[in-house]
Amino acid sequence: MVLSKSRNYPCMFCGNETGRSHGVFMVGSNSGAPRMSARTQSLSLPTALRDASRTVDEMLESILPAPHGLQARVHEAMRYATFAGGKRLRPFLVLSAAKLFGVAPARAARVAAAIEVLHTYSLVHDDLPCMDDDDLRRGRPTTHIAFDEMTAVLAGDALLTIAFEILARPETHSSAEVRSALVLRLAEAAGSNGMIGGQMIDMQAGQNAFGSDEIIHLQRLKTGQLFEFSCEAGAILGQAKQEDRDRLRSYARDMGLVFQITDDLLDVTSTAEKTGKAVGKDKEQGKATLVAIMGIDGARAEAEKLARRASATLAPYGNAAPELCELPLYLLDRES
Repeated sequence: MVLSKSRNYPCMFCGNETGRSHGVFMVGSNSGAPRMSARTQSLSLPTALRDASRTVDEMLESILPAPHGLQARVHEAMRYATFAGGKRLRPFLVLSAAKLFGVAPARAARVAAAIEVLHTYSLVHDDLPCMDDDDLRRGRPTTHIAFDEMTAVLAGDALLTIAFEILARPETHSSAEVRSALVLRLAEAAGSNGMIGGQMIDMQAGQNAFGSDEIIHLQRLKTGQLFEFSCEAGAILGQAKQEDRDRLRSYARDMGLVFQITDDLLDVTSTAEKTGKAVGKDKEQGKATLVAIMGIDGARAEAEKLARRASATLAPYGNAAPELCELPLYLLDRES
């Protein structure tokens, strides 16, 4: 994901490095949008994203089975799909949210790996001829093109399954109750009332005259639910209060819509070379998007409004979450 450094958004000011919030510390800008003061700006967000990517890739390398035995081909396909690059945004959200609650990095990295393999399974299946029928993903041939359709289906199934195996193992958390809560929440997020439900609605979108409410509902299921899990997982790992879980899910709902709107904008305005996947398919398939309804400028304005609201949701955490605070507005300028 290519990010621009042209936008900043305020996080909070924590006095005397105590980690406790002492209120909003914002500085006005010429554009009318508040920006972070030099004192509260975090380290480079792109650097933080790269660090998170390295962390989860190291964990994935240790968790995913090396090709072996008569079943080696499915292992190869699992690894091909998982290590194809990608933004690793969901793992970044897990790792960043977990820091708010003092979660051990190794535990957070395992949950980050779980959400990444589940997300990858969804991409492998989404690209199949019976679904979106895509030949390009993350800048290279999709799994069913690189291998074959049967292997891609099985590799996706295996990635989905191993996600829950990762969460269920005691290395993820010493408390069985915490592990159970993670498994339950991910199952909800990925199931028929979550990502799968959103995918079903999306597959039928071409035959329906959806308005903005229906599109937002679709996107909050198909894309947003995994973002919600990613943010909430940090609170679950840290055995935080329900209000923390609710707050992080609220942040993720808005941030997820920002991500989806910018994704739809890229489908209209960018190229396959920049995005690493086919573009122009939404219009070709007659799918309704907020960009189609609002227009490019209207959709950008809506995304910016949601990004500001998402960042403001994190106010109670002070500048303990600077990267999370900055992320929504950074997403507005992504190029892939």
